[in-house]
Amino acid sequence: MSHPHPELGPPPPLPEGGLRVTPLGGLGEIGRNMTVFEYGGRLLIVDCGVLFPEEEQPGIDLILPDFSSIRDRLDDIEGIVLTHGHEDHIGGVPFLLREKPDIPLIGSKLTLALIEAKLQEHRIRPYTLEVAEGQRERIGPFDCEFVAVNHSIPDALAVAIRTPAGMVVHTGDFKMDQLPLDNRLTDLHAFARLSEEGIDLLLSDSTNAEVPGFTPHERDISNVLRQVFASARRRIIVASFASHVHRIQQILDAAHEYGRRVAFVGRSMVRNMGIARDLGYLKVPPGLVVDVKTLDDLPDGEVVLVCTGSQGEPMAALSRMANRDHQIRIVEGDTVILASSLIPGNENAVYRVINGLTRWGANVVHKGNAKVHVSGHASAGELLYFYNICRPRNLMPVHGEWRHLRANAELGALTGVPHDRIVIAEDGVAVDLVEGKAKISGKVQAGYVYVDGLSVGDVGEPALKDRKILGEEGIISVFVVVDASTGKITGGPHVQARGSGIEDAAFIDVLPKITEVLERSAQDGVVEPHQLQQLIRRTLGKWVSDTYRRRPMILPVVVEV
Repeated sequence: MSHPHPELGPPPPLPEGGLRVTPLGGLGEIGRNMTVFEYGGRLLIVDCGVLFPEEEQPGIDLILPDFSSIRDRLDDIEGIVLTHGHEDHIGGVPFLLREKPDIPLIGSKLTLALIEAKLQEHRIRPYTLEVAEGQRERIGPFDCEFVAVNHSIPDALAVAIRTPAGMVVHTGDFKMDQLPLDNRLTDLHAFARLSEEGIDLLLSDSTNAEVPGFTPHERDISNVLRQVFASARRRIIVASFASHVHRIQQILDAAHEYGRRVAFVGRSMVRNMGIARDLGYLKVPPGLVVDVKTLDDLPDGEVVLVCTGSQGEPMAALSRMANRDHQIRIVEGDTVILASSLIPGNENAVYRVINGLTRWGANVVHKGNAKVHVSGHASAGELLYFYNICRPRNLMPVHGEWRHLRANAELGALTGVPHDRIVIAEDGVAVDLVEGKAKISGKVQAGYVYVDGLSVGDVGEPALKDRKILGEEGIISVFVVVDASTGKITGGPHVQARGSGIEDAAFIDVLPKITEVLERSAQDGVVEPHQLQQLIRRTLGKWVSDTYRRRPMILPVVVEV
């Protein structure tokens, strides 16, 4: 198996007749999925998603793929193929289209409807091409055929990309549920047909590669939901992804069966479910869904609220309910259902929300104590089955952390893919398909791009490091006035602390040390403010470390008069 080396340089020019595959996100992480295909000087992008921040990225709203490697080639992009409508596959599209709004978007009806609604908020009217399973479209030099796959959102597609260099199949996210709610199976017949033609490189979803066996059916959840609905005496509050149409359908079915009304809470949930209903993907009995403002007129035993926040997102509705910062107040006897999986890295945030809800008396039902979620990704048994159908000449695991990618690679090897034709890459690593063999050729920049409010890319790692220090250790400011010509102190030093856990009065012990250092520097002729600030920072920092074993941010201010 080939894998990247940290010292990889930029890839050389693509050999004539070769195809280059460069993932800009989604490898080594869960989210931010984006892959760039290059042939004959033209580019095709598959997906452009976001990654949601973790605790060590305070203040960050979203994390985007790094567009820098294609920024000066935007005119070469033939289009963006969107495999399905989840945020980790479409959330970055508005930010790329800000740079070139006329890049065509290619996807299924529901996927395009979801991204068009999102782009409307950014005041972008996209060029779109709606496609369906079985359809084949020429997109520049890329001959794309779309294949139905089953996932946790309707209308998901895999894409087979044919070029003179060979055929590449990108699965997107998929599983092989044999009893899907919408009766739309993963089209194994189509994959077998592509296999007969010859799949030169397969990019395969790795998310559940470590999970043995087969992923359970989505409809298995129905009986568990009915049990919860049958036993609940007060309100039922369900937290789910705003795009999980299949899960919401089962909630609606259970609510209808038990005589409850449903209200959607949160802008994205209201928007997405409205789109799914209007397009016929969500079947809603008349009168079942009501406006959240009308709930006060209904008995608690007839109410279901569907909201976002299943991943513990701080600003999502469920987190705010847990923190008593929402108009909907959790009361004793409410039932809360977390109908989603735990994305790696979100565990602490989710359990914090569960504890908060439990504190107010809610009965919290989640994956840990009831079967209220099944994955949307193929487990190891399905992947083995899938590889035996596809028989790829080269395999490149995608969509997953390192452990998932390696597990997926091992599954491919078990089905007969030669080890030297399995490529384990990471974000930014270019993989060239030349004369039927895939190999790593170099690496482009593919770091995190942070979205903080309205700024994109302005916040970097140094700023995040400062935020973490401020959040964990606090800040101490020192104010000193010195004579501009002699460097002698004429005012201060004054010390003030915030969030450090040290009382201002405690600094009386260190003030003589700061004064002594500044007087000595004045005698030595040191009068430059920056140098004086450094002396203050070192002196105060050493005292705080020796006395309290803490490392707060120290902000010295030297004013010359």
